[in-house]
Amino acid sequence: MKIRRLKPEEYAELVDLWENAGLPYRPRGRDSQDRIACEAESDCTFFLVAEETGTLIGSVLGTHDGRKGWINRLAVRPGFRNQGIARALVAEVEARLLDRGIEIVCCLIEGWNEGSMAFFERIGYLGHENVTYYSKRRSEDT
Repeated sequence: MKIRRLKPEEYAELVDLWENAGLPYRPRGRDSQDRIACEAESDCTFFLVAEETGTLIGSVLGTHDGRKGWINRLAVRPGFRNQGIARALVAEVEARLLDRGIEIVCCLIEGWNEGSMAFFERIGYLGHENVTYYSKRRSEDT
């Protein structure tokens, strides 16, 4: 398995990975091909994929605002789960953030996604039930 940056031309493969992994996405908004291509080239974003024999088997989006890092869009193709791929992807994002001086790494997980909550707890992340998430969206697609 090789972990590397996503190439913009791999968008269709990325969407296939997300669909197979059951990861909801917004193709007309924040997960559009143009937005993903832009994020893949950003200095404060690490859009990484795990690849094995030419197939994308995992993905993760790491971002930061200069103070705090965020993990988003973590997905592993079902036939490759429980092999340490998600752990390796998260570790790579953490290392890249630390190289930039970012020492706090967070993720937001929706309440229905118990598998993700259990995974992040297993790798040392702490849940904060006293945090309420607010957002302001221009449309349902963003």
